[in-house]
Amino acid sequence: MLRFLVNRIVSLIITLFLIITVTFFLMHAVPGGPFTQEKKLPPAIEEALREKYHLNDPLWKQYIDYVGGVLRLDLGPSLVYEGRRVNEFIKEGFPISARVGTYSILLILLLGIPFGVISALKQNKWQDNLVMFGATLGITIPNFVIATVLLYVFALKLGWVPTFGVKDPKGWILPAIALSGYSLSFVARLTRSTMLEVLQQDYIRTARAKGLSEGVVIFKHALRNAIIPVVSYVGPLIAGILTGGFVVERIFALPGMGRYFVISITNRDYPTIMGVTIFFAAFLMIMILIVDLLYGLIDPRIKVTD
Repeated sequence: MLRFLVNRIVSLIITLFLIITVTFFLMHAVPGGPFTQEKKLPPAIEEALREKYHLNDPLWKQYIDYVGGVLRLDLGPSLVYEGRRVNEFIKEGFPISARVGTYSILLILLLGIPFGVISALKQNKWQDNLVMFGATLGITIPNFVIATVLLYVFALKLGWVPTFGVKDPKGWILPAIALSGYSLSFVARLTRSTMLEVLQQDYIRTARAKGLSEGVVIFKHALRNAIIPVVSYVGPLIAGILTGGFVVERIFALPGMGRYFVISITNRDYPTIMGVTIFFAAFLMIMILIVDLLYGLIDPRIKVTD
């Protein structure tokens, strides 16, 4: 186990280094820059800004300085918001994104898995058809469309929730639902398909032949094995949702990481783009590592290998 963990951490560090490298050079290969605006700055001011942020240094030196900053957990200054650093944006935005993401994940797991189990147990019956109809809608309709409809109906027309912001606790409800739409539907469909496959296995027939109750057969034997593909999906899902649903956050005016990322792209704030990308990549790889370690807890027959 220890050797496996060390190997995975080393692999994670190498992968993250490659992501930093690729992101850095891609950003510097994009035409234009943060000081390229419709109203062109006077050459002297633009030159002073480039000098201030060391953009006139050779590219290799900028790269070494940036990597050194990342090693110190310093993602650099924003080129658009004077006096602000990328670390501050993440520190301010991540708690908001993580909170709405946590609510979304709870919805996905607490509804998606039971719906999938019910659909599998009631295969080809009205319960199955209803769940699959809803899951198909959830997968095919983009989350920004779901967000817009929810905002129009429940905020503008009915007035049950605020139209934007999270000062009112009810302001978290619609973003969480909109953010969970696709993933909830996918988890329900994935749980259904894996449950149907597991229920056909010989050990399930043996468990029933021994006289075990249907609840024990379903939840102790069938679901425990059927849940493994769902866990594989949930790891990257958690990383993606907790770091922000960029479009959904913009629609509901949430001050999360999505807002900073979208604004940084619009303003060509390259350090912020790179910083958020690196943070997301690191978080994603950590979640995948945790999921790999959880496999052995879910099914003791699965052993991590070196």
